[in-house]
Amino acid sequence: MRSFKFTFVFAAVIMLLAGCRDNVEPWRVMWNTMGTVASIRTKGDGDCVKTGKLLAGTMATFKDVETLLNAHKSDSEISRLAALPDAEVLKSCANEMRPCYEAAFALMRESGGAFNPRWRGDSSLDLGSIAKGFAVDLACDAIASDAIEIPCLVDLGGNVKSVRGSWRTGVKDPNGEGFAAVVELQDGEALATSATYFRGAHIYDGRTNKPVENDVASVTVLCRSAMWADGFSTTLFVLGVDEGRKFLDTHQDLLGAVGEVSALWVLKDGRKIVHPESASSRNKFQL
Repeated sequence: MRSFKFTFVFAAVIMLLAGCRDNVEPWRVMWNTMGTVASIRTKGDGDCVKTGKLLAGTMATFKDVETLLNAHKSDSEISRLAALPDAEVLKSCANEMRPCYEAAFALMRESGGAFNPRWRGDSSLDLGSIAKGFAVDLACDAIASDAIEIPCLVDLGGNVKSVRGSWRTGVKDPNGEGFAAVVELQDGEALATSATYFRGAHIYDGRTNKPVENDVASVTVLCRSAMWADGFSTTLFVLGVDEGRKFLDTHQDLLGAVGEVSALWVLKDGRKIVHPESASSRNKFQL
């Protein structure tokens, strides 16, 4: 099934890129998936076959994740597993999806439920606060392991990751126009932002099952995993600055080998707080 899907998407993408030409200028393709907008930007190679293969693979990966982890579809894997205990979910889920479930359950335990994939009830399961980042990691891992050495930037609803090369991206100012910060993503670095401006008051405190009410306007997280950046940004939004800084200081080990987490809180009064308070973290966010 995946082979047929990839072949079909690849053919469609080649048709889409039929007018492309060799150049070194960045190009960008956007499409709708997983309830949001995805995009890929590349630079340095205008070969239609190479870029078509890269784009088709990413589209197919996002579609696979959406099919399995869509909590709004009664016949999806996550809906069928929702009533099971966490341990049984991990035993029964598709192997390629297991890291996403494991990360969500780990964040739930370690955050005291602030991040909670079962916030709608014990028989519910929703990975919406981490699945998009997970899909980006899967797609970028495939791109990085491919012989097609094209620098690219993958973006899925604000979950952004660089594959080869450096890319400048902005962090939207939640209190006004323009950017709150600019970040230059190096090869393998990922960025995710949780903010109410994406879909209104959609961020819930898993401990109360109610929308978050605190002084946070947005949280942006930078590390080497889009999945963990996605999950951490939600967790730190719920926890707020004081609890969030303590959480970062004591839970870096959750990320294993994906490196240090740096976070930027933008508060409703306009203040910006970067943590850890090291020179390296401050330099990552150009305020």
